Amino acid sequence: MKKKAACNMLACLSVIFLLAGLVFGAEASTVPETRIEDALKVLQEMSVQEDCGKMSDLLARAKGVAIFPSVVKAGLMLGARHGKGVVLKRDSATGQWYGPSFVEMTGLSYGLQIGVQSTALVLVITNERGMKSFEEGSFTLGGDLTVAAGPLGRHLEAGTDIELKAAIYSYSMSKGAFIGFSLEGAKVNPDEATNELYWKRSASSTEFLQRKATDSRIRTLIRELNALVLRGGGKTSV
Repeated sequence: MKKKAACNMLACLSVIFLLAGLVFGAEASTVPETRIEDALKVLQEMSVQEDCGKMSDLLARAKGVAIFPSVVKAGLMLGARHGKGVVLKRDSATGQWYGPSFVEMTGLSYGLQIGVQSTALVLVITNERGMKSFEEGSFTLGGDLTVAAGPLGRHLEAGTDIELKAAIYSYSMSKGAFIGFSLEGAKVNPDEATNELYWKRSASSTEFLQRKATDSRIRTLIRELNALVLRGGGKTSV
């Protein structure tokens, strides 16, 4: 019986990680322009949610944002997750956006979990240290950098200190639900291949995030971000 149970568990794991491999492989082939379009769709879906107000307030004060159109999580007790995203830096004084820089997220997770799930994820970067981590390269969420589930509701209360505890606030969309999302232990690295495809050359994330985001390929995404910033009472560049 024990041997049969072990075989069944192994078979389940094989199926789950086969499915995950197919999903990861399909997601990994995404070209830069497609990833930007997918990021735009995520923001548009989030922007119509009733609880989006506080995310807009955070974006109005943000130093940057990272958008992952699909973070796939798969496993049976031991799980794996993977996603590819796009990062933009923001000058909160002028409202100017910079970038993009492309990144990928990987990680392991433990606990009661089974199956494959895809979640859209937006990380609002609220301070200089958080933004510096994305510029400098690889880091761990919740380890090198504090990350917390983003507050929900229409607006931040007066006097709320959004700079204090977390460098990043995370929001997700999964099965149509808009929720605060806690993300610990995930590793974020530059997606060098996609950066080279977009920029037509190799360079550091720091350099990419010093260039104004005025390219026609990123313009629609910037427009959507600015609409959310304005809803939060922030400033946008002219």
